[in-house]
Amino acid sequence: MKNKNSEDFLQRNTVPILSWDFHHEYMKELKDLTYDLERVSKISSEFTWDEKKLNISERIKEEVVLITDLDLKIVFASSGIKKMTGYKEEEILGKTPKMFQGPATSKKDLREIRAAVKKKIPFEKTLENYRKNGKTYKCKIDASPVYKLNGEISHFIAFEKQDLSA
Repeated sequence: MKNKNSEDFLQRNTVPILSWDFHHEYMKELKDLTYDLERVSKISSEFTWDEKKLNISERIKEEVVLITDLDLKIVFASSGIKKMTGYKEEEILGKTPKMFQGPATSKKDLREIRAAVKKKIPFEKTLENYRKNGKTYKCKIDASPVYKLNGEISHFIAFEKQDLSA
């Protein structure tokens, strides 16, 4: 004969194992996002840019944030970079975004991007980029120079996401 209290207890406290997997993945993403925001905040305060004006805290939730120095060397990549490209941040730091380009990348678009960078103006482009495994993907890039409060340029920031519509 079963005890009614033990049946009630079991029914109320059972949770499918899969829900723990989702919870763990959600917590990891939240932890990564928090860590990314702390790091971007540190960079922005060090160079005194207006982080709120750039809307980083909202955009970083849906897009990969890539920050380069004036020589276009990558100094920061948000945790979403691995999912989009297959590269971990430590594999791309100190390199330029050229590492994601290849034969299928439009030379015309690259010339236009170089011109915008040289003029220090924002640009938006969708490029055929390459993952670590060599496969291509469409990458929508929204990039602009970042200025210190004194008006001097300090970095370039790009918000990137895979363009699934193309």
